[in-house]
Amino acid sequence: MSRVYNFSAGPSCLPLEVLERAGAEITDYKGSGQSVMEMSHRSAVYLDIFNKTKADFIELLGIPDEYDVLFMQGGATFQFAAVPLNLMGENGSADYANTGNFANLAAKEAKKYGTINIAASSEDRNHTYIPAQSALKLNPDASYFYYCANNTIYGTEWKYVPETGGVPIVTDMSSNICSKPIDVSKYGVIFAGVQKNLAPAGMAVVIVRRDLLGREIKLTPKIMSYKVVSEKESMDNTPPCYTIYMLGLVLEWLKKQGGLAGIEQYNAEKAKLLYDYLDESKLFRGCADREARSAMNATFVTGDEARDKEFISFAKGKGLINLAGHRSVGGMRASIYNAMPIEGVKTLVEAMKTFEGTV
Repeated sequence: MSRVYNFSAGPSCLPLEVLERAGAEITDYKGSGQSVMEMSHRSAVYLDIFNKTKADFIELLGIPDEYDVLFMQGGATFQFAAVPLNLMGENGSADYANTGNFANLAAKEAKKYGTINIAASSEDRNHTYIPAQSALKLNPDASYFYYCANNTIYGTEWKYVPETGGVPIVTDMSSNICSKPIDVSKYGVIFAGVQKNLAPAGMAVVIVRRDLLGREIKLTPKIMSYKVVSEKESMDNTPPCYTIYMLGLVLEWLKKQGGLAGIEQYNAEKAKLLYDYLDESKLFRGCADREARSAMNATFVTGDEARDKEFISFAKGKGLINLAGHRSVGGMRASIYNAMPIEGVKTLVEAMKTFEGTV
């Protein structure tokens, strides 16, 4: 069977070149006589993989020296608790922007550890837009301000970094990490589950400003302490070794694409191709406001649930899979992360045109 175009929101498609290299090394990594899955995380051969992966990540994102990079198990959901535990303080409060499902879940989790102020919400219009800076109701004494940079379910993306008057910014970049250059120095903490744009599922990368380490509240589990994980170089317990190895391969692939500036241009081309068709189609329409459209997750509908399902089935017959929208919203969603080739987007648009012609 030939490979399909996988538009899943996560776990998502990986670059074919990466999969083929991992396959070639699956039983014998560089003459070691063993798979990376079998290696001790303390062995010299694995530490070379680990250290290069971390160095490549720092280089690609241009991470300043005053930040550390942590590889933590549990994915982004683990961070919903880790963030307040590490940053809230014993009697702290934090500002959250509710622009979708995952930001909402993060705020609910954080309420267990302090006072949460919803500084902005797009819930009034079913999360189809991103609140403007002027709409943010910020607390100058907050421990941090939290937002989700890209909302996979609703197909919206923040196009600006909020101004918070010095309050540390925490952002969940799970679905747009490494899709474009960012200024890391504007943030206190950036975290991302890796299963969308970076690697197979199994961990989150956390970029944390070093002056924020050591602020955790007393009940913080050792495994969730940014300070401990930093001091132990992400190896206080056995790390997700194979996921880190795969992350390293993806980072090498990203370098070949011209780094983050190169992949941003490629992603913009893919998104334009899809959104231009949505804007001209008489059958399909995009869900998110134009100025808030995500370059990673395009959400769209026909306006008829039965017809949506009919198209999803039609597309599957063309080798285009996982186009159903999240169960909470329905419709369609095309996740066009870094690894989705432009040929996949072209094939999707052609399938949409063909389907539209039959209606």
